[in-house]
Amino acid sequence: MKNFKFKINGTEYSVDINEVEGQEISLDVNGTPYKVTVDKELKQKQVTMTTRTAPRVSAAPGGAVQTSSPSPAAKGSKVTTPLPGTILDVFVNVGDSVKAGQTVVLLEAMKMENNIEADVDGTVKEVKVRKGDSVLEGDVMVVIG
Repeated sequence: MKNFKFKINGTEYSVDINEVEGQEISLDVNGTPYKVTVDKELKQKQVTMTTRTAPRVSAAPGGAVQTSSPSPAAKGSKVTTPLPGTILDVFVNVGDSVKAGQTVVLLEAMKMENNIEADVDGTVKEVKVRKGDSVLEGDVMVVIG
């Protein structure tokens, strides 16, 4: 569940978005449930479940090929949600060592289970979600440093 605070004409509202399916949004406003229909269906981006950076390839003098791997996250790599959904499980804790490609979160989105993987090797610096949380596209779930 994602919570927002709105102030409209001086009145404060607490809005919890529970579920988004196509044009229908299930939400609570100050504790009262509502079903809202938006003008057009919210588009889901076609994304992959990981955000790996491909190594750079360049030709060296004499035709040899050189590759360089992406640098490790100096300020922390953020594992974000590729689409809205619900956290089914979190497989890491702060201080855990992770490898690129290791599953860190299990996300249910559009009635499917999605393994969300670390994109870099490192140590988990922050875990920002818990089992049962609703997340929106782009929300940060785990920070790896």
